[in-house]
Formats: sequence, structure tokens, C-alpha cells
Amino acid sequence: MQLIQENPDLSAYLAADEAIDHHHPLVREMSARLAADVHDSYEYARAAFEYVRDRVTHSQDADDPRVTWRASDVLEQRTGICYAKAHALAALLRAEDIPTALCYQQLGVAHGLVAVRFHGAWHRQDPRGNKPGVDARFSLDGERLAFTPDPSNGETDHPVLYAAPHPAVLHALRNAADRAHLWRTLPTALRRPVMNPGA
Repeated sequence: MQLIQENPDLSAYLAADEAIDHHHPLVREMSARLAADVHDSYEYARAAFEYVRDRVTHSQDADDPRVTWRASDVLEQRTGICYAKAHALAALLRAEDIPTALCYQQLGVAHGLVAVRFHGAWHRQDPRGNKPGVDARFSLDGERLAFTPDPSNGETDHPVLYAAPHPAVLHALRNAADRAHLWRTLPTALRRPVMNPGA
């Protein structure tokens, strides 16, 4: 599958926004701590991925009712669903000037991933968290994602690489009173947002 940048300007994939708040002191502190133990940006990206995958629980797996969506909150509370964990990983990577996109799979509901740019190419990563039957790993040499879509069930990969969270994802996260409410309002399909031509 050919991944498609929503924005041709690579700097958009380094930007901070309300959800990927990588200028927040907590995000900066965590990125500095992770960076202190590595030798290069590749090792840093792997360390950040493994931190979010393993140290931030997937709230469904942990039966945690809290809903997080802002990267700094995800890192502080150490819980979130796939979208929130993707926001946290994107913030940690962008904090160290690694271009990072948000991307999605359609698995009955939309599932959130990130893509990192190394050696002139994008590489998708899934920090959702492992469990029996799920073994996602950081890889620039072939994808090691949590799930493989089954086209016979209408599942698919979305090729678009977003610089900011998809509006439908952000709306569901921000408006959920708790995880049970979120589960009833998760986006089942993602349409490419219409860009404002005057922007």
C-alpha cells in the first residue's frame, strides 16, 4: 500500500497542536529521559514506541474507565485507547524532531496508528499494546502491526497520513464521559476531511 501525505509540507508532521502537545513540560521531560539512554534518532524512536506500547496501558485491556486524548494527559495518566496512545507517541517523536503522522485502519471501527519517517520513507507503527494474540513491534523493515485487516470482512488500511488527529476521532475522544460511552461513539468509518482552500 502506498502511503499518502495529507500535507506535502513535511514540517506539518513536526507541529504541535491541542492533542499532540509536544511542547508540554511533561512531554519534554519524558522525551529527554528517553533520549538520554540512546545514541541516535532510530534508537530513540524505538525506545519511545516501546515506552508507549508497554508502559501506557490500553484502557480496554486494563478495564480503565478513563478517556484520555491529549498526549500530555496520556503520559501523565498512563492510559488510553489506540488513538490516545498514538497521540502520545507522535508527541514524543515530534519532540525529538522525528516527522510523525497519524494513520488509521478500518477494523469494524477505526483503529489508530502512527507512521514515522526515516530514510526518506514512512513506516507505520502500532503502539496499542500487546496482549495474547497481539505482538506489535517497532520495525522499519516490514510492518509489525497489532492487526492485519481482513478484506473479506470489509476491513482495510487507510493510506492517508494525517498531520493532526482525524476530526471524527478527536470529536469522539473529547466528548466521551467515560470509556463505555466512547465505545458507543467510536467512528466506524473515516472520511478524508475537506481542506479549507483559503487556509
